[in-house]
Amino acid sequence: MSEFYKIWKIFDPRSVFVVQGVFLFTLAAMIHLVLLSNENTNWFTLAFAGN
Repeated sequence: MSEFYKIWKIFDPRSVFVVQGVFLFTLAAMIHLVLLSNENTNWFTLAFAGN
């Protein structure tokens, strides 16, 4: 574990952070779309249902 810093000699930190950001944004968008596609978890229809 003490030599874990050597990973940055293989990968460019800027590229890793950009790829990580794109991955996390895509993951968040997919989770939101899956939740919105289900009628039990769609917060738009639940908020304006009038119940």
